[in-house]
Amino acid sequence: MTLKLFTPLDLGDNLVLPNRIVMAPLTRNRAKPDGDVPYALHAEYYAQRASAGLIITEGTQISPEGKGYIQTPGIHSAEQVAGWRKVTEAVHKAGGRIFAQLWHVGRISHVSLQPNGQVPVAPSAITAKAQTFAASGFVDVSRPRALETHEIARVVDDYRKAAENAREAGFDGVEVHSANGYLIDQFLRDSTNKRTDAYGGSVENRTRFLAEVLAAVTGVYPSKRVGVRFGPFSNFNDISDSDPLTTFAAAIARANDARLGYVHVIEGQTGGSRDLPVGALATLRAKFDGAYMANNAYDRARAIETVEFGEADLIAFGKLFIANPDLVERLEKNAPLNEWDQSTFYGGDAHGYTDYPTLEEVEA
Repeated sequence: MTLKLFTPLDLGDNLVLPNRIVMAPLTRNRAKPDGDVPYALHAEYYAQRASAGLIITEGTQISPEGKGYIQTPGIHSAEQVAGWRKVTEAVHKAGGRIFAQLWHVGRISHVSLQPNGQVPVAPSAITAKAQTFAASGFVDVSRPRALETHEIARVVDDYRKAAENAREAGFDGVEVHSANGYLIDQFLRDSTNKRTDAYGGSVENRTRFLAEVLAAVTGVYPSKRVGVRFGPFSNFNDISDSDPLTTFAAAIARANDARLGYVHVIEGQTGGSRDLPVGALATLRAKFDGAYMANNAYDRARAIETVEFGEADLIAFGKLFIANPDLVERLEKNAPLNEWDQSTFYGGDAHGYTDYPTLEEVEA
C-alpha cells in the first residue's frame, strides 16, 4: 500500500501535485547584489529539488520598499522577472511545479536597504526588537513610519503587480507571505497594529488588508493557484497577539472566502518549539475548506502519520530540503539523509547550495 504522503493531491484549476511533500520557502541571500536578481545558480538549485510535490520559492519582495535583507530576490523589475523565468523553465523541464512567495517585510527592514534611505513602513510606528542582515552585517531594524490610509491601496496594488510579474515569469502560482512578523502579519496582530482607521481595532478591520491583498492576487491567478502562509502562535520578529486563536480564525476565514488552494501554517514557533494550545490547530483548520499545509519540525514518521490520519494534506520541509535535493525519494525509501551545514544557509556561492549529493551519488 502506498502511503498517503507519497500520493497525488489535486489543488484545483488543473494543478495536481504528484506527492504531498512541499519545499518550504527558504531565504538564502544569494541574489545578485546589483538589482536583487536571481540567476543561473538559482535555476540549478530549484531544479535539483523539482521532485517535490510543490516548490515555494524563498521570500521574494514585491517592491523596493518591501525589502528587508540584503541579496534577497525581488519580482518588481524586468531583470528580476527574466531571472525568475530561467528558474521556472528549469523546474518545469525537470518535471516540477513552483510557486513564488510574495513578500513585503514592513517594519523588519533598515534604512540602508530602503530606496533613497527612506524609513520602512508598517501599520503603526512601533519599532521591532529585531535585527536584519544589511551590507554591514546584522543591524537593529529601523523605526518605521505608519502607512497613511490612502497609501494602503498602493501597497495592495504592488502585490497585484508582483503576481502579474510572477505569472509572466512562468510561476504555477503564488503564496502570500502573511507570517513571521512581516507586513501582513503586522496588520493582523494587535501588538503591532494600533490603527484607528478601517484597518485597525476590530479583528474584521485588522484582517481587511489581508483580504484586499488576496482579492488583488486572485484577480491575477485562479484562486486555487494561490496560497497564504500564517504563523498564528509564532513570535518571530517580535510579533504577538493578545488572542491569536480569534485573530487567526478570522484570518483563515478570509482565506476561505477567497477560495484559496491552501493555507500554510507554521505550527508553533518559527524553526522552534511546537508548543501549542490544545486543539488550536484543529479549530483553525476547520475554518478552511481547501488544502492544509503543515510546517515545523516534521520528520518522516510525523509527516506520514499526520497525512495518513487526515490532520494535514501537505507537509512543508525546510532544512531537510536544503541538504537533500532528492528528499522525496529519500523519504519514500526511508534512506539516510544528508546533514545540513548551517554556516552556508545565508549568503555565499554554490557551496552548501547546489553541492549536496543525491542518494544515487552517495551510493555510487
